[in-house]
Amino acid sequence: MLEIKNLSVEVEGKGILKEVNLKIEDGESCVLFGPNGSGKSTLIQAIAGNPNYRVTGGAIFFNGKDITEMAADERVKQGIGVVFQQPPAVRGVKLLDLLKHIHSDENRIKSVASELNMSHFLERDVNLGFSGGELKRSEMLQLLLMEPDLSLFDEPDSGVDIENLELIGKAMNALLKREKPRVRKASGLIITHLGSIMQYVLVDRGFIMLDGTIVCSGNPQELLENIKENGYEECARCRQ
Repeated sequence: MLEIKNLSVEVEGKGILKEVNLKIEDGESCVLFGPNGSGKSTLIQAIAGNPNYRVTGGAIFFNGKDITEMAADERVKQGIGVVFQQPPAVRGVKLLDLLKHIHSDENRIKSVASELNMSHFLERDVNLGFSGGELKRSEMLQLLLMEPDLSLFDEPDSGVDIENLELIGKAMNALLKREKPRVRKASGLIITHLGSIMQYVLVDRGFIMLDGTIVCSGNPQELLENIKENGYEECARCRQ
């Protein structure tokens, strides 16, 4: 579904990603670990097509199509959805009105909003004054209605309490159809620093990013346990 080949990206003239290679198959959910500043969020932005993140080398393929130069809105139409770490507030636009542009069935909107405890937010301005957990639930609500082929989650466990984290994890499993392996085609890439979301979301494969490049991959639980026990410094030593 997603294949990244030798991707290099710079932001404001500074190189961040360095020849990143990553592949996610249809129906596969992957997690990307890495310390703060390692380039994880830059990778999400590059896949999503943020024009401030300039690709200087390599390519991004989605469902067999080269999308490296494709505009962000076209990538959404192709089936890529993103949960941002810090989504913007949109003053003057009601959440319900935004959701109507995503999904035409208002009953479906209200049903999904209820599942995420977001019903009383529908008449509020998008993300305005929302807490950390409310922001993540708002983003998940939008993504569940979009039903993208590929979902990108940038730090879904950052700034979220346990109650919200469990609810968000349940929504992510539903979005990725993790409990329906026979019909599962949706894929996901989860960016995380501490791995807390993995208590609630089923993940197939893990990667570790250091200094703008992916240094290893493997069983996600084993990678997480090694990080907890030895820190990212051990990964850096193995890389040498």
